[in-house]
Amino acid sequence: MSSPMDTARWPGELRPYQEKALGELDAGWAGGRRRAWVVLPPGAGKTLVGLEAARRLGRKAVVFVPNTAIQNQWAEHWRRFGGTAGTSRDLGTDVSVLTYQSLAVFDADAETDEEGHERGLLRRLHDNGHELIAALRAAGPVTLVLDECHHLLDVWGRLLAEVLERLPDALVIGLTATPPGSLTPEEARLVDTLFGVPILGASVPALVRQGYLAPFTELAWLTTPTPVEDAYIAGEAERFTELTTDLLKPDFATTGFLTWLDLRLVKPETSSGEPVAWDTIAKGEPLIAAAALRFHHAGLLDLPDGARLREEHRHAPSAEDWVALLNDYVKSCLLPSEDPLDAEAVAAVKRALPAVGYQLTRRGIRSARSPVDRVLARSAAKTHGAVEIISAEAGSLGERLRCLVLCDHERAGATLPARLRDVLDAEAGSAWLMLENLVADPRTRPLNPLLVTGRTVAAAEDTARDLVEAVASAHPGLTVEPAGRGIARITGPWTSRTWVGAVTSYFEEGRCQVLVGTRALLGEGWDAHGVNALIDLTTSTTPTSVVQTRGRAVRLDPAWPDKAANTWTVVCVTDRHPKGAADWNRFVRKHDGYLVATPDGEIMSGVAHVDAAFSPYAPPAVEALDTINAAMLVRAEDRAATRAAWRLGTPFRDELVHTLRVRPARTERAPVPATDVRPQAPAVVPAENCATPTPSWWSGGPADPVETWWVGSVSVLLLCGVTGLGLVAAGGRPSAIPQLIAAVIAILGMIGVGWGVTVRLPQSRAARILDAVAPDPPVTRFAYAVADALVACGLSRRGAEGVRVHTEPYGGYRFSLTDVDAATSERFALALDDVLSPIASPRYLVPRYVVRLEGGAGTRRKRARAWLRGQAQADGVVYHAVPSVFGQNRQRTTAFVTAWNRWISAGSAVYASSAEGAGVMATHRGADPFSATTVLRIAWD
Repeated sequence: MSSPMDTARWPGELRPYQEKALGELDAGWAGGRRRAWVVLPPGAGKTLVGLEAARRLGRKAVVFVPNTAIQNQWAEHWRRFGGTAGTSRDLGTDVSVLTYQSLAVFDADAETDEEGHERGLLRRLHDNGHELIAALRAAGPVTLVLDECHHLLDVWGRLLAEVLERLPDALVIGLTATPPGSLTPEEARLVDTLFGVPILGASVPALVRQGYLAPFTELAWLTTPTPVEDAYIAGEAERFTELTTDLLKPDFATTGFLTWLDLRLVKPETSSGEPVAWDTIAKGEPLIAAAALRFHHAGLLDLPDGARLREEHRHAPSAEDWVALLNDYVKSCLLPSEDPLDAEAVAAVKRALPAVGYQLTRRGIRSARSPVDRVLARSAAKTHGAVEIISAEAGSLGERLRCLVLCDHERAGATLPARLRDVLDAEAGSAWLMLENLVADPRTRPLNPLLVTGRTVAAAEDTARDLVEAVASAHPGLTVEPAGRGIARITGPWTSRTWVGAVTSYFEEGRCQVLVGTRALLGEGWDAHGVNALIDLTTSTTPTSVVQTRGRAVRLDPAWPDKAANTWTVVCVTDRHPKGAADWNRFVRKHDGYLVATPDGEIMSGVAHVDAAFSPYAPPAVEALDTINAAMLVRAEDRAATRAAWRLGTPFRDELVHTLRVRPARTERAPVPATDVRPQAPAVVPAENCATPTPSWWSGGPADPVETWWVGSVSVLLLCGVTGLGLVAAGGRPSAIPQLIAAVIAILGMIGVGWGVTVRLPQSRAARILDAVAPDPPVTRFAYAVADALVACGLSRRGAEGVRVHTEPYGGYRFSLTDVDAATSERFALALDDVLSPIASPRYLVPRYVVRLEGGAGTRRKRARAWLRGQAQADGVVYHAVPSVFGQNRQRTTAFVTAWNRWISAGSAVYASSAEGAGVMATHRGADPFSATTVLRIAWD
């Protein structure tokens, strides 16, 4: 029997990764699978894959999409196959495209039955929802295609599970750009129930490298609040500043705050007086432990025994840090007390907490709505920053500019709190205010900015009239209604289902160069190939929203084959308030796990791909923001550099690689090894007797060059003396005297040459060796030792030859192990971090002997002589933790020590629980053996 799909065919070619996904789907159906979930990035052709999969199944297809903006896109895509498509709920076409909302319409009065029990979602559906389910059942066996199926991870997912019980013959294809690794455990269980194991397509970096997506770069515009906002923020900070000042006073309560922290975290003890290990606190109370270490960095606490300062701890305490420690102090120290002084302290804490977005309850301190966070998120300065970006992008691209600005909402729906009404505009943070600013600025007004949302199309009056004229044949009867401030709405017989396509065409033609919209409508699924600049003003930080919003700018543009896109995030920060980094923290979360090419060609996640100097733990200094923004604008203009950074067309493995960034405190230049070339271990390394191995002579062991010279000289003199006496005894002729004088001169010359050969040369050579040993080893050698030890333990197939070192422009190095799987690269990065970091509670320790370069040439030769005699001693010893991966058993520890002896230093492992180890730990716990800041990163290879 023929199928309505039989005559439909995609007129173009499928890409290799699309064919691969379709092949896996075909195999799944053949194996009895009835549901599948395909993961492909935005712009990778999920629509094409979904429709082609449905076509191959030969059934009537019903496609559900998240919004009307992409409903017609799906229908038009199927028409290109040569089939019929519609958006009607009667399912009268080969492919019907509906929104999720058309199904999930609930009757509010049906939430519970007469006895108050909650009803199932199907029983709560409105009649329209029931009618659609009936139509699905009447259509016979169907293929359900669920676009952007990450939306099913809320109420729609539970509804779908009930709907599918009514459609036992349906085949289900879910499509999403959300990586499975970003799902919560609950979401992962729901996905597994609905779809089973996901079918993974290529990653965003892989598709860019292959030329299927446009190269792009991530940029940031950093701003401070406006003067009015800043004054309000500073005023809010005063109450909390007063509290923190009072907290540091010893008489704040019967037990002072710092005294409590010292007893609780620096010198903790059990009720029986036994010391509590720092690891116990760090694992059981990680937020409190991290806050304590930042207090230490600020000079407020001593460093607890066993604690390790990492990059995230080398910043001033945040409001969250103060609150974490305050909560423990209030609950465990102040509230149990009956002393009036402690009651006054509790009252003072309660009064100050709202200034930083917290409140004190009977159960402790709880988070509340922070007005300062709201001011930073919706600051007028962010809108002004977006105008500056668009002006600069227009100056760079001219008529080619197609910029999309995404906001959370069209209008600010919530009423501002009374205390913010004189601080924020009533429309702060809205798409409408963004449009007003663009129309008001003479630099951006000529770009004909246009607002499009699910409810509104608006622009400057002349732009609105031009749009009405442009779409008049398809959408007659539209009118322009002035809305104030030079802006007009376009109203009439059209809806978002139709106006999104019309506005998109107007935008693609360049008649409008800036489109302002909401994340809900244009932030996912919407296609506009010309977008080459995107400005993100949204506050959402979920992996799904980040991938989707960035996906609007990475589609290839047939009109510009060399397209490179700039994606901007506007961030508002202040140093006037403890929560001044709230917007920066959102920026950090957006970039966590998102892979982008850095200017120097590394593809990595985290804010470091925006700027290598950016830290995920604190924003840059306010004084540096103008310089940073100027540098960002320079980068934005150089789109050729963006394309070059992605190294288009070069090979890749499409795997994640864990790296370790190391910033040594001392200035050094680590040698960068040649790729896949085995580096040479040093001939001599530091040792307890100064260095090893000691050069040996004929005796096979250490020898003193001076003693060697004396023995040789005396031997020569005795031999020559015997020979001279023989000559005299043989003749005693006067004519032999010149010969004897010549012989004596020759003998003295030989002795002098012997001095140079047997004394000066060995001592000078030994001194040079000690000079080379004296500096601390470059950090690359630690990486080589770790890599070789992993090979020896069977934990990696690549040793020192696989270590890759990348020099960072702001100082420091990034280390990774190449051509290994993600698990091995993570193992390498963690082990290297262990060995370079301060000592905490390792199972084994390993010594690194220190030889210092001191004194002049004579002193150094004297030390060299002592070394050659086996009488020299190293100047000191520092201990490093044996990485936990090697400390699991003696065999692995021995393998690590062998590699350590080859690359770093002589010495044997010390068991931390032994008597010797206890002594070492007593003097070295918490010590930083390498004085380096380390941070783990994730890159792509």
